[in-house]
Amino acid sequence: MIVAIGTCLAMIIVGNSIGLAVAVLILWLGTLWLTRPEPVIEIRTPDEGSVSRQAMVDLVEPFSVPVLMLDSQRIAAANAAARETLGPHIVGQDARVALRHPEAITLLDKPQGTAMVRGLTGARSIWQVRRVSIDQRFSLIEMVNRTAEADISRSHTDFVANASHELRTPLASIIGYIETLADPDAKVDSVTAARFHATVLRESRRLQSLVEDLMSLSRIEAEKHDLPREQIDLGLLAASIGSEVACTAGEDRITVTVTDAVVTGDRQQLDQVIRNLIDNALKYGDGRQPVCVVVEREGNEAVFSVTDRGEGIHPDHIPYLTRRFYRTDPGRSRAAGGTGLGLAIVKHIVERHRGKLDITSKLGEGTTVTVRLGLVATLPKALS
Repeated sequence: MIVAIGTCLAMIIVGNSIGLAVAVLILWLGTLWLTRPEPVIEIRTPDEGSVSRQAMVDLVEPFSVPVLMLDSQRIAAANAAARETLGPHIVGQDARVALRHPEAITLLDKPQGTAMVRGLTGARSIWQVRRVSIDQRFSLIEMVNRTAEADISRSHTDFVANASHELRTPLASIIGYIETLADPDAKVDSVTAARFHATVLRESRRLQSLVEDLMSLSRIEAEKHDLPREQIDLGLLAASIGSEVACTAGEDRITVTVTDAVVTGDRQQLDQVIRNLIDNALKYGDGRQPVCVVVEREGNEAVFSVTDRGEGIHPDHIPYLTRRFYRTDPGRSRAAGGTGLGLAIVKHIVERHRGKLDITSKLGEGTTVTVRLGLVATLPKALS
């Protein structure tokens, strides 16, 4: 600044206009202002001197979870995870404004502690927020996302509850009829006894199917990280299963059009996918219209689809069809012998094979379930 003022006076002395000298002074002072150093936030301790704001940023940046460095109640530094979660604008902001949640704000009034904050970043989000004091001025805020853990726990609880209910229903029916048949005072005639025995047999088979599906789902989930390695002709497998189904359900109940399409997969699980989808289509489709099974090649994918001409499914139900025990019509499903696990099993098998599952449906027209798997080889031969 002294040099700038001296230069201005020299310009006036040598005869330059005062306006020009003042303009040069203003320009010089402006460049000094633009190149001023960034204010430094410092942590001062008696022994260690001071730590710059950049040092604070370097301290918290490597953490994978959101971490905030507070100067009293103001956010002095935030790592990348915190900026992504709460927004890049939070640095320099009051922590109470940045967190905007009563439970988190209550935690900020304490020197240290932990709180479970629900709804911090979304309606169903759950965060464990912990504050640790460094000294009387500075503190750290660590945020751990517990939403996924809560969702898994809730999913397990729902699954156990639904499985218990599904198992209890046929068991209660079986026990009730057996107790009646075993009661010497019941005086059950032969016709009624035969009907009771038929009901017990039906419910026992339903219970067996439910247990088998539960065990199958458990096995699939246990193997979901292991990629299948066997090469299988999906078209040939679908044609074979279609022929078996036609023998039992009737030639007019199913049409099969396939092309050779070799994929990498687990034969038993792909067999289960094909049978489950055909079985669903036969159960819930129009009995007067055939179920169409198609295997074709599209680019580098093998596309397997099953189409029925039934009542169709309302669009509101489609996102939930692959949930365990989800049924659009529980009464009809149970009457048809469904366990509510067929599409859940299909979904998990397709995920293990790194494929794609798609369900489309129109009310009054029918439903198509499509599975897409990566091709290993493209063969010229076609079957129909």
